[in-house]
Amino acid sequence: MPVHADVSFLDHMPRNVAVQFLDRVKSSPHGEAYRFPVLEKGEGVWESVTWGEVGDLVTRLAAGLVALGIEPEQRVGIASGTRYEWIVADLAVMCAGAATTTVYPSTNDTDVGYILGDSECRIVFAEDDTQLEKIAKHADELPALSTLVTFEGTTDGERVIGLDDLAARGEDFLAEHPDLVERIAESITPDQLATLIYTSGTTGRPKGVRLLHRSWVYEGEAVRAQDILDESDLQFLWLPMAHSFGKVLLSAQLAVGFPTAVDGRIDKIVDNLAVVKPTFMGAAPRIFEKAHARIITMMAAEGGPKKALFDRAFKLALERRQLLEQGKGVPMLLSAQLAVLDKLVLAKIRERFGGRVRFFISGAAALNPDIARWFDAAGVTILEGYGATENAAGGTVNHPLDYRIGTVGPALPGSEVKLGANDEVLLRGPHIMAGYHNLPEQTAEAIDADGWLHTGDKGSLDEDGYLTITGRIKDLFKTSGGKYIAPSAVEAKFKAICPFASQFLVFGAERNFVVALVTLDPDAIAGWAEENDLGGKPYAEIVTSPQAHAMVADYVEQLNSQLNRWETVKKWEILDHDLTIESGELTPSLKVKRNVVEQNQKERIDRFYQS
Repeated sequence: MPVHADVSFLDHMPRNVAVQFLDRVKSSPHGEAYRFPVLEKGEGVWESVTWGEVGDLVTRLAAGLVALGIEPEQRVGIASGTRYEWIVADLAVMCAGAATTTVYPSTNDTDVGYILGDSECRIVFAEDDTQLEKIAKHADELPALSTLVTFEGTTDGERVIGLDDLAARGEDFLAEHPDLVERIAESITPDQLATLIYTSGTTGRPKGVRLLHRSWVYEGEAVRAQDILDESDLQFLWLPMAHSFGKVLLSAQLAVGFPTAVDGRIDKIVDNLAVVKPTFMGAAPRIFEKAHARIITMMAAEGGPKKALFDRAFKLALERRQLLEQGKGVPMLLSAQLAVLDKLVLAKIRERFGGRVRFFISGAAALNPDIARWFDAAGVTILEGYGATENAAGGTVNHPLDYRIGTVGPALPGSEVKLGANDEVLLRGPHIMAGYHNLPEQTAEAIDADGWLHTGDKGSLDEDGYLTITGRIKDLFKTSGGKYIAPSAVEAKFKAICPFASQFLVFGAERNFVVALVTLDPDAIAGWAEENDLGGKPYAEIVTSPQAHAMVADYVEQLNSQLNRWETVKKWEILDHDLTIESGELTPSLKVKRNVVEQNQKERIDRFYQS
């Protein structure tokens, strides 16, 4: 039976994020709040701060913002990667009664100018000189912007100041107004603007999503009500804080009180897990795909008895999982064999992630069920969830005591999910945005008169209310033969089959057959290259080699054997480069901007159909 949470928490939630934070500081002053790497002392060296220390710093920074003239709901930008300073800056904005405008560090200067201008930011926290330079290019277009606060960039003591300087100004202001932050916190209403997140989107100009204090408070309290986490847990946080997925995990932390280790360097995730030894982490599916591919290719290279033992362990573990899903008992012999193989094989995989992970949370895109089952067989639970920026990230999520692979779980307690026309997923609850900033018509299209958010995603619901996402309504395409195809489903199948794949993009709208573009993962393909007489060659030469083509051809053949005839990929090609955030072909949450790739590769795609 599904796990149901008590919804009485809705009647006594904190009024706003500022109160929620200050309550956490008062209740856990000596408890660890955050830890972060101190790179100047060497890789692997971390420093911790208590809730009391964070509370002191945030109070001074909030007072500093007020001293600079910030007023309720005025916007304060944060243009930075994920780091401890991002978090305290955001909390300071909340405690000053203002609203955070988030800016991805990878955002180009044109969009930075647009976002800061559209949101009318008065103050901006900028990570370094790179971010300061982007802003400077558009200074003439930002009349509302008065002060820049940099984490590690160059200051001038006037328009550009450092974080310490802001805190010092706040300390001076607090000497005259000692209860300033408490008074502001008490004055903030639940429906006051807290955050403007500009959706990176896959089409068009970014839209500012207006999220209120009640949205973030609700998200955190809904997690706490489910008893998924407690103060003894330790989160590892690498997700981009400019994205709602990262922000919602901070909301959960304020409500529950667990400490968080913060480091936004994606290339250090696995290394950090081994050092930090967290009990949970949120991630996009691409992270799990890469980890899965890395382990699979390592074992393939190992070969011999170790590979045989590895295969045997997963074969039996997957058999056990299948029996449990079918509600059947597990034979004693199978359990006994698995107990031995767990120590020899599966426990070592868990150790790669620190050895203490109770579960991962997957969001931002669809996770292939085969990869979820593989991790589950290794004793690593992945709880898939679902949501969008427009509902503060958390809409549905699986529970550790009743998770159903292939689904994204039931609605968070106190909110609703249903299917509309064309099986569109609709969400309603305290987490829904107030609308798009300065875009009333698009707001009306997204939220109907009854308060339902129209997500644009296609789904199904089982009898217990567990949601399965079956595709993106606008992403479905129809071939010239009249057959509908969900490209994301085909793409996910391929990435689960091929451990060397980074991306697999399917096209074929109004065409008579399906084609694909393939990119190979630079890390995974390096090991493969060594074994195929291509070691030391440039990436582009490796992936366009006859050996790589033959290898991918085998996996495409495997894919096609699992598809309906009209879905099969007839032609494909490997690109000589992987997709990146910097190229504009991936969003910062690692989702593919399909339209950008399609436009960039239009001639190549057209050639598939010319003969």
